Amino acid sequence: MICLGIEGTAHTCGVGIVDDKANVLANELDMYRPEKGGIHPREAANHHSDVVVPLIRKALDVAGVGMRDIDVVCFSQGPGLGPCLRTVATAARALAISLGRPIVGVNHCISHLEIGVAKTDCTDPVLLYASGGNTQVISFTNGRYRIFGETLDIGIGNMFDKLGRELGLGYYAGPKIEKLAAEGSKLLDLPYSVKGMDLAFSGIMTAALVHRARGERLEDICFSVQETCFAMLTEVTERAMAHIEKKEVLLGGGVVQNKRLRSMVKQMANDRGAEMFVPEPRLCIDNGAMIAWTGMLMHNAGVRMTIDETKVDQRYRTDEVVVTWR
Repeated sequence: MICLGIEGTAHTCGVGIVDDKANVLANELDMYRPEKGGIHPREAANHHSDVVVPLIRKALDVAGVGMRDIDVVCFSQGPGLGPCLRTVATAARALAISLGRPIVGVNHCISHLEIGVAKTDCTDPVLLYASGGNTQVISFTNGRYRIFGETLDIGIGNMFDKLGRELGLGYYAGPKIEKLAAEGSKLLDLPYSVKGMDLAFSGIMTAALVHRARGERLEDICFSVQETCFAMLTEVTERAMAHIEKKEVLLGGGVVQNKRLRSMVKQMANDRGAEMFVPEPRLCIDNGAMIAWTGMLMHNAGVRMTIDETKVDQRYRTDEVVVTWR
């Protein structure tokens, strides 16, 4: 069985093709990059509209399969930016109808977890999901993926991008912040915003900008932001692992490409006698292969959707999904 998945929750439009052995046959991406400011949902949707058909064609070529070889069509149903979600959903519906194939809408957050489990040696992990649009600590129990902790305001990647714009680093600031942080050493006072098992990041950004206005070095600001935020993430992840007695932690989302975050979580896992897993970088960021694989799992477990049931949901929560494939 071969499944084609289309991702389009925010800045990335991606088309992936996988088989039922979790082999990634193709995983093609095209990212919207605004000339200034952050993501404008309508402009990002226009970008996805322009690139989705060429991406489908390229993915088919790379996979070495024809359109009629596709058995299931999947798409990111949410959460995400409404215009972007609607654009890729429309493309998926059109493809499924024209081919006469079943269609499956996929929860974007869960797909990060499923592709990580499929492409690493973990079996039942706690997932630290850190991306632009969201930040959650997730694990499976009693028929659903439960959220043990999450951001109360914005995703950590979103905070990095907003901070980067204010500091003059441009859009998609995470890699630039990581590079500058490696040259910093002074730990500045920033709010450590852990509230129970949840986190908040916007106050950290505000405090960082205050330090910048007072003349602190850019390198030390980036260093301090990373150390504070990643310590918060590591803390809530460890407490989730302790609470449900899991010995595996899986990282997912674009932010987990950061080497400092990985080193902190790895140290925590080692101290607990646990193990950390991370899929390859192209499967950490938003991509179509993770949508295709999760849709494959859902379809094989008996999930069927009518076209009417493929309406997108900008606030599609991880714990809303009844997990029938585990």
